Amino acid sequence: MFKLKEHQTNLRTEIVAGITTFMTMAYIIFVNPQILGDAGMDAGAVMTATILMAGFTTILMGLATNYPIAMASGMGLNAFFAYVVAAQYGWQAALATVFMSGIVFMILALSRSIRYIDAAVPTSLKRAVAAGIGFFIAFIGLQNGGIIVGNEATQITLGNLTESGPLLVLIGLLITALLMARKVKGAILIGIILTTIVGFLMGVGEPPAEVGDVVGAPASLSPIALQLDFRAALKVPIFVLFSFIFVDVFDSMGTLMGVGARAGYLDQKGRLPKINSAMLVDSVGTAGGALLGTSTVTAYIESAAGISEGGRTGLTSVVTGVLFLLTLFLSPMAELIPAEATAPALVIVGVLMAESVKKIDFDDFTEALPAFLVIIFMPLAYSIADGIAFGFIAYPVVKLVSGRRNEVHWLVYVLALVSLIHFFYPAG
Repeated sequence: MFKLKEHQTNLRTEIVAGITTFMTMAYIIFVNPQILGDAGMDAGAVMTATILMAGFTTILMGLATNYPIAMASGMGLNAFFAYVVAAQYGWQAALATVFMSGIVFMILALSRSIRYIDAAVPTSLKRAVAAGIGFFIAFIGLQNGGIIVGNEATQITLGNLTESGPLLVLIGLLITALLMARKVKGAILIGIILTTIVGFLMGVGEPPAEVGDVVGAPASLSPIALQLDFRAALKVPIFVLFSFIFVDVFDSMGTLMGVGARAGYLDQKGRLPKINSAMLVDSVGTAGGALLGTSTVTAYIESAAGISEGGRTGLTSVVTGVLFLLTLFLSPMAELIPAEATAPALVIVGVLMAESVKKIDFDDFTEALPAFLVIIFMPLAYSIADGIAFGFIAYPVVKLVSGRRNEVHWLVYVLALVSLIHFFYPAG
């Protein structure tokens, strides 16, 4: 079924690769409920939804494409969902917006329009968005952990590092950083668990009193499933919907191409076969995830870890998906892990996403300025949408004044206009 011999792999290799991919991305099981829980959603229910969607969509990806690519609720978009959209319009409206973004994404995948859009959007802006989201996630992690706090005079300042919460975050950051530096498989997940244990010793969080506090039946989805509020979503600015679509499409595209290149799937023209099928699975995951009660589901770059272990077929994805589903019985653990234990994970993920900065041509000012505006405004404006908007406005303007308008695709001018409307007519 998976053509193992044709892909020069075997059952043992694929199983080991699937376990490796799972270990490197399983942190989302604990981080996503923490982030969406801050938006007022039931953390236990979010954990169940996160696991179900990660498991089913990863298995679907393996079966539909025979690629070793895993799926789960995307980092960055979950923060945008919780701290920006849900904070202003309610999490029910945010779910409805994510669902609509999934449907639009599905239409783009079915119509094969994604490659055209990908060619039109400047590479520097796509890389800047990835880096900006990294800074945004790290900033949120530092805030959640009390490392960065509010200040009347300077807006933000350094927190009291002698307090148990911020101190635990620094210890957790050190633990996770050491694991990452040593290239330990599942470093972020192990870091969360070890930081939680250290937190118990420091009085941060409550240790489990019995087995039922760790292992038990999955939390019910009823508090969040099918709770989409489309009427409230009509008040969400259209550019917010665009931002969900934009980040999901290009994050998935970048991940698929990067992982595909590493696995040796790209053809002579550098194209990934079955990319439309892979993107369709992604869109189904996003729309289905919203119905269940979680934020945007997308392809994970951590899939490269499994590929590095020799994974070459969809069997790797099936193994990863099954392992996700088995963790349903760890739902009670969601209540045990404090925000201070997941904060270091957000910072580390931010570091990994910021890596795309080095691929931006800062020697070309017409590329550097728009990219910089995207990166700086995401954390400072506390909005992925605003960062993207500033980039799309600046890019055609700076190209025009430098006499290089032929480098700007007509679609970018349209997006610049939409960005201006976003700022001057934010509601509707």
